[in-house]
Amino acid sequence: MSASMTEIRWHGRGGQGAKTACLLLADAAFASGKYVQGFPEYGPERMGAPITAYNRISDVPCTIHSNIYAPDYVVVVDESLLFSVDVTAGLKEGGALVINSAKAPASLRPLLRGWTGRVGVIDARRISEEHLGGYFPNTPMLSAIVQVSRVLDPGRFIADMEASFRHKFATKPQVIQGNMNCLIQSMKEVRLA
Repeated sequence: MSASMTEIRWHGRGGQGAKTACLLLADAAFASGKYVQGFPEYGPERMGAPITAYNRISDVPCTIHSNIYAPDYVVVVDESLLFSVDVTAGLKEGGALVINSAKAPASLRPLLRGWTGRVGVIDARRISEEHLGGYFPNTPMLSAIVQVSRVLDPGRFIADMEASFRHKFATKPQVIQGNMNCLIQSMKEVRLA
């Protein structure tokens, strides 16, 4: 990992919010004074089809404008992708993988194509259903990657996200609290091994 730039690759399925989480992370990083890129890789996406999105977060201006082939971190929003997508491709040694799963990291290792680095898990389904009343994995996954990567100060991230939600959901205060609870609980529950 470069001291000044962190690269994150997101794997999800269309409709799960991986692209939205990627863009929210870019917004939060920008709010904290970082240089950012947040972009999806477009192809024949449809609901349920695998999608990829990317973040670059840097302390200095970033002049790279390509997909990310050697990420510092990888976020897997749908654990079923472990069977069909090489989510660890190019993942830097010293980085980490964060997977939406209720399983222990050790039980997922056989699906990681030899990856021996750090693996984090968060049960985004349970947390989002508990706080948002439905399956919205992007909010817990966003919080989990901030906690694992420390690409942003977690306290500042929570404050910036609350300000963003208050603006975005000004007419729906119940949505704000549910999302905030989701973010905070996810930071506490993400397990890294």
